[in-house]
Amino acid sequence: MNYAGSAPVRQPEPEVPEGGFPKPPEVTEDIEAGRRRLVVKLRLLWKERRFLTRAAVAGLLLGTLLAFLSPKRFESTTQLMPPDSQSSSGMAMLAALSAKTGSGLGAYAGDLLGLKSSGALFIGILRSRTVQDRLVERFDLRKVYGARLEEAARRSLAENTAISEDRKSGIITITATDRDPRRAAAMAEAYVEELDRLVSELSTSSAHRERVFLEGRLTAVKQELDQASKEFSQFASKNTAIDIKEQGRAMVDAAATLMGELIAAESELKGLEQIYTPNNVRVRSVRARIAELRKQLEKMGGKEGTETNNPATASDSLYPSIRKLPLLGVTYADLYRRTKIQEAVYETLTQEYELAKVQEAKETPSVKVLDVARVPERKSFPPRLLIMSLCAFLALAGATLFAFGKSRWQETDAQDPGKVFAQEVFQTVNARMPWAEPNGSRLQAMTHWFWVRLARRHDSASEAEDPQNRP
Repeated sequence: MNYAGSAPVRQPEPEVPEGGFPKPPEVTEDIEAGRRRLVVKLRLLWKERRFLTRAAVAGLLLGTLLAFLSPKRFESTTQLMPPDSQSSSGMAMLAALSAKTGSGLGAYAGDLLGLKSSGALFIGILRSRTVQDRLVERFDLRKVYGARLEEAARRSLAENTAISEDRKSGIITITATDRDPRRAAAMAEAYVEELDRLVSELSTSSAHRERVFLEGRLTAVKQELDQASKEFSQFASKNTAIDIKEQGRAMVDAAATLMGELIAAESELKGLEQIYTPNNVRVRSVRARIAELRKQLEKMGGKEGTETNNPATASDSLYPSIRKLPLLGVTYADLYRRTKIQEAVYETLTQEYELAKVQEAKETPSVKVLDVARVPERKSFPPRLLIMSLCAFLALAGATLFAFGKSRWQETDAQDPGKVFAQEVFQTVNARMPWAEPNGSRLQAMTHWFWVRLARRHDSASEAEDPQNRP
């Protein structure tokens, strides 16, 4: 009520922020209520500071225990250079696309078009069961991992191995994790060795198939060449046929010489017979020389109807007769031709085989190590500081929630249905625990009996350790 002459009472004007409108009364009340709730919670936390501190310390101690009791793990990493890409129009198109539009689009386009790089092939081989089985057997990982089955050992090996490829550079990274640093480095190196071995064994290129075919043909041709050479040498040795063509030419020349000497000797004999008697020394000497020349000519020419392979005839002369040479020449030429053909085929296949080996080496992706796996000097697990901090934080957070829940429980009315229901559930569960008195259930009675026996044994052990506390 305003009296006459009295000054009107001014109401406080709401605060107006700079450059804005005044806040509504409802918003101001909500802000004040939020501040009051925050102060209440902070006061509750300050009241329970000792409990929170003990919980944080307990969490820190538990985290320290876990951090130092957890087994150490070491990581050894090796990196492989990207394999040489095969020259093809599709890969060239993808390379150009990748260079123009970015490094990732070309790789994704290659995946969509079904064009797989050698890097993806390497990763597939490294993750294959064959490589895993070889490593399990090589390092006896069933014993190391405590696995009864090989499948469990392979699964543990896959969990302790990380294989990845950088899409930009194409570098393949292999990381092996193990409790032993030396074994971790050896496992990383073993992955590279098995990859190189499998790439060479399982090459499916056309040069590889050609090389395998030529290798088989070389083996067969070598056997045929050896057989032909053996037959040729046996025939030549048995018939003293060193070179039929040259032997025939030499024997014809020798026979012509002998024939000329025989004609000259016969002419000389006729002249001597006209002068001397048949018993003359010179006449008999010329006759003997003529007989020897005829014998040599007959031996060199051979007798008609003589068997080619007659051993008696072959033993009479060091070389086959002129009459035998045409017959021997057919077999000799056939064996000689077979031997020369097999030699030519063998030489040609050998050249092609060497070229196929070179081409196979070009087409087979090579495994080139960029960084060799080294024995790690520091552990990779466990992160002790992180575990300790995390356990302390979780313990503090749990204690904070417990403090808020306890305060909320105490503030709740005893007749609240939710609180009454929670008490009933707690009492029911607690009545079935081993430390509660038997309630008629056989299972609960049995567990209660074991609980009592265990508690008595614990009390007896405590009294034995501390005799001063005995009555």
